[in-house]
Order: sequence, then C-alpha cells, then structure tokens
Amino acid sequence: MSSTTHTSTIGAIGAPSRRNTELALLAFAVVIPLFAYMNVGLALTGEVPTGMLGYGMGLGLLAGVGHIVVRKFAAYADPLLLPLATLLNGLGLVVIWRLDQSEKLQQSKTFVEAAPNQLMYSAIGVALFVAVLLLLKDHRVLQRYTYISMVGALILLLLPLVPGLGRNVFGAKIWISVGGFSIQPGEFAKIVIAIFFAGYLMVKRDALALASRRFMGLYLPRGRDLGPILVVWAMSILILVFETDLGTSLLFFGMFVVMLYVATERTSWIVFGLLMSGAGAVGVASFEPHVQQRVDAWLNPFAPETLQQTEQIAQSLMAFGSGGVLGTGLGQGNSDLIGFAANSDFILATFGEEMGLAGVMAILLIYGLIVERGVRTALAARDPFGKLLAIGLSGAFAIQVFVVAGGVMGLIPLTGMTMPFLAYGGSSVIANWALVGILIRISDTARRPAPSPAPNPDAEMTQVVRP
Repeated sequence: MSSTTHTSTIGAIGAPSRRNTELALLAFAVVIPLFAYMNVGLALTGEVPTGMLGYGMGLGLLAGVGHIVVRKFAAYADPLLLPLATLLNGLGLVVIWRLDQSEKLQQSKTFVEAAPNQLMYSAIGVALFVAVLLLLKDHRVLQRYTYISMVGALILLLLPLVPGLGRNVFGAKIWISVGGFSIQPGEFAKIVIAIFFAGYLMVKRDALALASRRFMGLYLPRGRDLGPILVVWAMSILILVFETDLGTSLLFFGMFVVMLYVATERTSWIVFGLLMSGAGAVGVASFEPHVQQRVDAWLNPFAPETLQQTEQIAQSLMAFGSGGVLGTGLGQGNSDLIGFAANSDFILATFGEEMGLAGVMAILLIYGLIVERGVRTALAARDPFGKLLAIGLSGAFAIQVFVVAGGVMGLIPLTGMTMPFLAYGGSSVIANWALVGILIRISDTARRPAPSPAPNPDAEMTQVVRP
C-alpha cells in the first residue's frame, strides 16, 4: 500500500472526537452548580438543603442524556458547547431556587415556586436538543425551507397580535397563552428567521457584494438589491410599533446586518445598518409612549417623580453596586427587593450582588465562549449555508446577551428579553437548547474527517513491482 493511502486512512480513523473531554467538562458543569446549591442552603438556613441530591441527580441526568446522544449521533461535534450550556442552565436553576426562598417574594399574591417549573422547562429543552440531533442528520437540509422559514417566522411574530391569544404583559405584546401556558414566540422565531437569512444571503450575496455604488465613502447597494434589507428594517420597526418589543426588533435587525456583513464582506453594510437602526429607534421613541417610558427610565432611574415606574431598574443598579468586586456571597444578598422579575429579566443583578464583579465577568466569559465556539464552527463549516447559519445563530445569541445585560446594568434601555439559560422562562431555555443543538450539528459536520479514498489495487501492484 502506498504511503499516501496509509496516511489518509490513519487520518480518517484516528481523528479525535473529543467526547471524553466533553464528558470531563460536563462533570465540572454539574458539580459547580451542585456546590453553589449547597452554598445557598448553608447561607440561608445553616444546613445542607434537603433537595440537593434530587437537584444533582436531575441536572446530572439531563447532562448525561445530552452527552450520550452527542456521542452517538454527533461524535465529532465541538466538545465545549454542551458543557457550557449545562453550566449556565445549572447556575440559573440555583439562583432561581435561591429567590424562591425569599420571604419578601413569598408574600406576593402571584408567588409560585419557579425552580421546579424551570427544571421541567430544562428537561423539555434537552428533549428538543436531542430531537434536533436525531432528526437533523444534515443541517444543509434546512436550506430547502428558506422561504417557508420566512413565512413561519412572520407567523410566530404576529401570533401575539391575535385577539384572544396574545397577552399584554407590562406594555409589551410578546406573549401568547395556550392551554394555561405562556409562550414567547419570538424566542423560536430567531432560529427560524436565521435559517431564512442564511438561505437567502447564500443566493444573493454576490449581487449584494459586487453590484454597488459609492456614496460619501460608503459602498451602497443598488435600489433593487436594497429591497430585502428595507423589508427587514420595516419588519423590525413594525414589531416594535405594534408589540412594543424593543429587544426582538434589535435582535432581528442586528442579526441580519451581521449575516449580511459576513456574506458580502462590505463594512458599509454595518454602517448603513446602524444608521437605519438608529433612525428607526429615534422615530418610534418619539411617538410610542411605552418606548419613551423605557428611555426615560434609562436616563433617570432615580428620578423621584417616576420612581414608582423605575424602581426595578433602580434596585438592579443598587444590587450591582452593593456587590462590589467579590459579592456578598450566594444567598446573602437583597436582590429580592427588585420584585417579581428578579428571577427573569433581572436575574443578572442577583449574580452581580451575590457574586460581585468577578462572578458577572465569569458569567459573561461563559457566554463569550459559547459565541466563540459558534464563530469557530462557522469558520470550519465547509458549505456557505452552514457558515451563514452558524454565524447567524451565534450573532443572535451574542446580541441577546448584550441587550439584556446592557439593559439590566443601565448601559441601554430595558428591552424585556431574558438572559439565555440563566433566567426563568420556558420559551427562552427551550429555544436556546434547540439553538445549541443546531450549532452542534453544524460543528459535527464541519469537524468530521473526510472519508478515506478507496484503495487502488493497480497502484498498490505498481508499488510492489517497482524495482
């Protein structure tokens, strides 16, 4: 056998799958929240919490099921994505349980123990993660449903406007109620619309990249090529107007601009997108009262005349301030003063107070690692659709983390979105597990070794008889 054939066979058979690395990291991803759970119990009551064993077994079972499925059906996938998502999910469960123990929150008429529900949502999310890996054998199949995805995304976005189905929660019409359960369709729409953007831009990227005019130093597209981005811009503005949903509008438009830049490599698209986004936000904020209130609360969170409306963001900022560098310790803060949204929209404030600046930076670093692995997957993908889809999903994840963290910290106005995996909410945790599942499928395809070429008997005979 020739040396070339021999080397190719070794490369295909001996390529590391990194599944054992993933298993070791998963052990840490389960043990760290387990110790955090014990820490909270000791801080609150001075005793190890009775539910610690059940919590550890539940989180370990979810992690184990996810690992077995990845080992079996995506053996060459990125080894960090699953442990990082598990770690965030586990830490979120700990802090949600910690807030459930607050006497102040328990006195509320609407109080319901959130931790058991969140554990159930996490199990559903892992089940959807497993379903994605079992049913989606090749991510390129999704390209066939480009325009169906567009229709599906529009339907999901419009569902909250259907009378009798949509719910208005604190001024934002982003929820629907089905059978007693509340669902936020926008969380699932971000995945569906990323599939549409990836399929559309793969076909149109040459026209958008090459056919352009130069104006004031920027390369702008022709009028007929400008249509799609204008439609997306208008769609995001309409969502903001009719559903008063600042976060989803920013997420969708930002995701499209990022994917457009990656597809065309034109910096002018970034500048053009930022200008359009700014113009739309200023225009809507000038006549939409709910958005104007969010902006006013951001600019003056401690104003005495509006403190009743801005109390939550004011308490959130004070929670970050009282946390300092190292925090007060898990279970020893007062972030329950934020109120009912302490375990959802403002959960990062609890981390900021009880784990301090160091803990928040660690959480943001974990999010950054998920985004980095997604971008690395996009760079390694062998097909343009996979590249665009991976960068779109990673970009959507990064934008969501930015707008939520920025709103809670006072960097930008509040958006009403939730931190992926950490915050209480079924729609968010389920949709983000599906997002991680798609990224793992793309990374498996990208990292899987190419099959070895079949041995050529004639070439081998030549090698043998050569003098």
